[in-house]
Amino acid sequence: MILDALYALAAKNSLLVAFTFVGITIWISYKLSKHLTKGRLHGSAIAIAIGLLLAYLSGKSTGGSKGLADIELFSGVAIMGGGMFRDFAIVATAFGVHVEDLKKAGVVGIASIFIGVILSFSVGAIVAVSFGYTDPVIISTIGAGAATYIVGPVTGAALGASSDIIALSIAAGLVKSILVMISTPLVANKIGLNNPTAAMIYGGLMGTTSGVSAGLAATDPKLVPYGAMTATFYTGVGCLLAPSVLYLIIVQLMG
Repeated sequence: MILDALYALAAKNSLLVAFTFVGITIWISYKLSKHLTKGRLHGSAIAIAIGLLLAYLSGKSTGGSKGLADIELFSGVAIMGGGMFRDFAIVATAFGVHVEDLKKAGVVGIASIFIGVILSFSVGAIVAVSFGYTDPVIISTIGAGAATYIVGPVTGAALGASSDIIALSIAAGLVKSILVMISTPLVANKIGLNNPTAAMIYGGLMGTTSGVSAGLAATDPKLVPYGAMTATFYTGVGCLLAPSVLYLIIVQLMG
């Protein structure tokens, strides 16, 4: 009786349950990051991987299409993970950055952001085409996911991509984030990644904020704010370019 009452109460407060569940997942993820990977694999990447795994297992067990949200107890995850909260998080991140700080990197730093977005998008688009996709919406969504796992779903939602393609774009961004986390400390000395200006340019080229932050933290913690700053701008530029200019280019190329 008590368990039934608690379940009913949780089901009526599904959004609160979602926040609690995600908070616990993030806490566990950061603990795993600290103790198992010594911070080299960022907690956010582990949390996303856990989320994708739970979504897959939930979909398989329930036969639904909304992942963990198909389970009544976790139905609030659909609201928490929806467009409203996503867009709020993006806007909040953008408001935390000052354009004056970006100017310190000069023209090269600003150019690195656009080069990074276009290069990552192009690589993702080429991979999508190589796997047989011809729909410009699908190609653009996957290309945007190769930029970051934030730009991917934003682009997919704007262009009307299906949920499975949006999930694929998130997975692509997650793989990129993990690769950047692991490779940054390994290549830092070879590419001269040892000063604030280099960190800002690197963040602009790579773009994945969590990947750049974790990689720079393993290289030199003092460089993290500089790389994270341009990586944040990268996300904003990607959200602007991918579903508009870059999508239109894909449409022209695909006929």
